[in-house]
Amino acid sequence: QVQLVESGGGLVQPGGSLRLSCAASGSIFSTHAMGWYRQAPGNKRELVADISSGGITNYADSVKGRFTISRDNAKNTVYLQMNNLKPEDTAVYYCNGRFTTFRGTRDFWGQGTQVTVSS
Repeated sequence: QVQLVESGGGLVQPGGSLRLSCAASGSIFSTHAMGWYRQAPGNKRELVADISSGGITNYADSVKGRFTISRDNAKNTVYLQMNNLKPEDTAVYYCNGRFTTFRGTRDFWGQGTQVTVSS
């Protein structure tokens, strides 16, 4: 099994910044793509950004130019630097990763961390 633990959420004013972190642990043979999703009340969960094992990144149009995803492969950790935050960024942010364990390759999810952008 793989555990994903997120940290870094909180309350921030519009225009502010937050940095989310997600550390994976467990019986991991290899780590593939990792990413961040978010879900606001009444909305579907949506992709925010993801990053391949080789460092190729992909962003939702709504966050391009404001958010940056990165990873530390040695630590099995993915980060999301969020700048110029807007009220519409308010959501629960979930970490996702695809891992190979002795049971095969599958996706795992973190428990979520709340990000609230409000004055």
